[in-house]
Amino acid sequence: MKGTFAKRDNLALWCIAAPGIAHLLLFKYVPMAGNWIAFQNYNLFQGLFHSPWAGLAHFERMFAYAEFFRILRNTLALSLYSLAFGFPAPLVLALLLNEVRMRAFKRTVQTLLYLPHFLSWIIVGGIFIGLFNFKGTLNAALLHFGLINEPIDFLTLPHSFLSVVIGSGIWKEVGWGMIIYLAALAGVNPNLYEAAMVDGAGRWRRMWHVSLPSLLPAIVVLLLLRIGNMLDANIEQLLMFLNPLVRDVGEVIDTYVYRVGLLGAQFSYTTAIGMFKSVVGFLLVIGLNRLSKRITGESIY
Repeated sequence: MKGTFAKRDNLALWCIAAPGIAHLLLFKYVPMAGNWIAFQNYNLFQGLFHSPWAGLAHFERMFAYAEFFRILRNTLALSLYSLAFGFPAPLVLALLLNEVRMRAFKRTVQTLLYLPHFLSWIIVGGIFIGLFNFKGTLNAALLHFGLINEPIDFLTLPHSFLSVVIGSGIWKEVGWGMIIYLAALAGVNPNLYEAAMVDGAGRWRRMWHVSLPSLLPAIVVLLLLRIGNMLDANIEQLLMFLNPLVRDVGEVIDTYVYRVGLLGAQFSYTTAIGMFKSVVGFLLVIGLNRLSKRITGESIY
């Protein structure tokens, strides 16, 4: 009887997991077969099996392209800035909100911070463009208080452009990361906090010696996943803000692939760039996972 119930439970779990597994196979693994065109001069009319062979020509073209390393530098700079400022933000918010005892205030703050995650980049981009453009709200306020003599177009200046891109990304997604950390904190044994209080630990001590170590597995997993996507950029966000005046600092690999691959129909060349990104991301995850396992004892596998 126990074996029969166990089989039924497993069947129910497989039925629940089946749509997710099917989505993973259909939209993640099956399209990987299309990477074959990175080694071809792919032609839409000749198809995957009849397009002429090109070998490593597209990879050689990628590294020979004069602007490729500038685009790679822009991608890494944007990712590193986002990692440095965007990754700790939800962690800090979760630790602070975990110490709030007023449930109504806590839920209100969670909702307000989580709400932007559900907005599309069309809406978020419109909000930030309205705030930071030449005739935007920020310029009007600065002029009103006499802090500037003439309007500044923040979206056309390289340094302020990066600040707007990184800041808008943090504003939109900080609530999502905060919810993940709060869910992990909800599973912490309350006895640990009580024992710390008995030992005389204040809130900051409890946060540092109980809450933060309890979040270490979640921090490691999210950090490794974030680093694995180091060469990925939110193309929807960048297409909202990117303009010719900041292309020198705002052009990243994904926008270049969109412009050259989709708009220019150079499918084989941009597939080779995509394979390069995938290999770099894979090596980063493998290497940093081993490093994390050796240093902290935590890893994703």
